[in-house]
Amino acid sequence: MTTLTAACVQVNAGPDLGPNIDAALALGREAAGRGADLVAFPENVAAMTFGREYVLARARVEAEHPAIPAFQGLARETGAWVLAGTLAIRVEEERAANRAYLLDPDGNIAATYDKIHMFDVDLGGGESYRESDTMRPGEEAVVAETPWGGVGLTVCYDVRFPHLYRDLARAGANILTIPAAFTRVTGEGHWHTLVRARAIETGCFVLAPAQCGTHHRGRETYGHSLIVDPWGTVLAEGAAEEPGVVTAELDLDRVAEIRGKVPALWGDRQYKPARRHAGAP
Repeated sequence: MTTLTAACVQVNAGPDLGPNIDAALALGREAAGRGADLVAFPENVAAMTFGREYVLARARVEAEHPAIPAFQGLARETGAWVLAGTLAIRVEEERAANRAYLLDPDGNIAATYDKIHMFDVDLGGGESYRESDTMRPGEEAVVAETPWGGVGLTVCYDVRFPHLYRDLARAGANILTIPAAFTRVTGEGHWHTLVRARAIETGCFVLAPAQCGTHHRGRETYGHSLIVDPWGTVLAEGAAEEPGVVTAELDLDRVAEIRGKVPALWGDRQYKPARRHAGAP
């Protein structure tokens, strides 16, 4: 299959699992009703909290997380592939994995991906994050096989590490997913540029569903879910503050077309490591 309708679902998740899951499923049904073959949800879709104790209190082992059967049911009900955003999955007594789930139309788990790059930043004005205090980073890049070819799975802060996306594209991905909960500050400065750059560099379509609005303990996220084509053109964009659904038609023939025009994905050359040169005497 070379064409599909893709949807990005944008949510404003709070700290309580049940209401978040219900709200996400309702928007997922809306997306499927608009013809979506692949429905993508954002990072932390089932619970958006801030602070180690709050995140761990809502983390569950995989077999007990209520969002997994809920999204599996959505896939079976709609016949769509579902990227169930990310969930906090307990993997150690004091740490979880920030794990993305890709489900096939029968509700089977086609692939999982644990976020590799941890969001450990100090943004100024008292806004600071230490994801590694709570989350165990993943160690494996993942490309899932689908009827439309490879889908590369990444999460949020991964978008700042372009080598990961080149590796995914070279491993067969022609669609890249970036479920995110970008802060308002970093989103305003970098979100569109980073997502479009990953599409341009790899010649892939990019689906970037996002959290939006104000959350638990006043945390703010940027919204603006994006669907971007391999040329870097924004095909669909969500609102800044409001939950909702955006869709776009993806013609996968565009991947080969764009890579044929600008074959940078395969143009690497070996070079010596950079070193600093002394100035002229």
